[in-house]
Amino acid sequence: MKKIKITAYAIMGLLILLVAGGISIDYYIKSSHAMNKDQIQKSAQFNGKIFVNATPAAPEGIGLLPKIIKQMMFDKQQPTIPQSPVPVVEITRAQLDNLPKDETVFFKLGHSTLLLWLENEFWLIDPMFSDRASPFGFIGPKRFHPTPINVNALPAIKGVILSHNHYDHLDEASIKKLHKITEAFYMPLGIGADLIKWGVPSAKVREYDWHEGVTIGDISLTATPAQHFSGRGLSDRNQSLWASWVIKTSKSTLFYSGDSGYFDGFKTIGKTYGPFDLAFMEAGAYNTLWPDVHMTPEQTVQAYLDLNAKLLVPIHNSTFDLSVHTWFDPLEQVTKISANKGVNLLVPKMGDAVRLNNLPTLEYWWRDIM
Repeated sequence: MKKIKITAYAIMGLLILLVAGGISIDYYIKSSHAMNKDQIQKSAQFNGKIFVNATPAAPEGIGLLPKIIKQMMFDKQQPTIPQSPVPVVEITRAQLDNLPKDETVFFKLGHSTLLLWLENEFWLIDPMFSDRASPFGFIGPKRFHPTPINVNALPAIKGVILSHNHYDHLDEASIKKLHKITEAFYMPLGIGADLIKWGVPSAKVREYDWHEGVTIGDISLTATPAQHFSGRGLSDRNQSLWASWVIKTSKSTLFYSGDSGYFDGFKTIGKTYGPFDLAFMEAGAYNTLWPDVHMTPEQTVQAYLDLNAKLLVPIHNSTFDLSVHTWFDPLEQVTKISANKGVNLLVPKMGDAVRLNNLPTLEYWWRDIM
């Protein structure tokens, strides 16, 4: 029994490293066969073999596994998953069909997945609708709550924006369903081959280096730096790029952090592309074992301040157990730090419709189920 338990922890440790801290695992095929090899070779982020961060990060990988197993067995703070249902507001098609014209509206769907209403069209960021953040359907971090809307109930999507290729951000099952209703997919260099392998027409795939982007009508998208890593298999570590995103419309300027450790790049992004009306900032899955690729709550708030944004919305929390902190610690810590620093914070329930020109007050919904 003890051997079986340790084996189970080993598998879970590998899967957590996959989505949060170090390596990834895939028993099928190498997933990165670049469609834009010339563009990759010319990238300042590519060293000839792999993509690298502007600021070198501490080495991670399979060597962390024993420490991960020890953490999971002895150091996990409880509760790591909610003991009561996470409140979810159902999103209906009738609601989506009647959103206010010429306004910016967003919905948190869980983890880092966002549904945006921009210039009277729908956009998705890092769509993850599956039950597990894992290459396997039977094991791996399991969703705490249902999505506010089923992927099959979504309206036509103008564009899907991707930050990197980890399983909690790039979900194969979701992409296979979404590509039939999506006009185009926008992503960092090297990710497109996976989408094409899953059936997305190459004409719908758009790849960008940092500080590159595109204008679609009244919306401009720019891939900006992040400090993270990539990989879906043991053989494709950092073969694709990772990014944050700047989204500008005629009415608002938004920032999406993707996954990132804290680095000076946030200040540069703020000076170059800011100020921002809203910053969706990673706050969750932090761990002393991977300090350079995910931010602590203190760093999340500081990164937001560096960006020169008006409103902070924490993401990457309250959906999957990816570290050893309690499930609510990211929200509690960010709330406390934001209050001390005078930060304008908003933590909507999953599925809440948030209108940027009519913002709700901060609601501490998670405290009802702590």
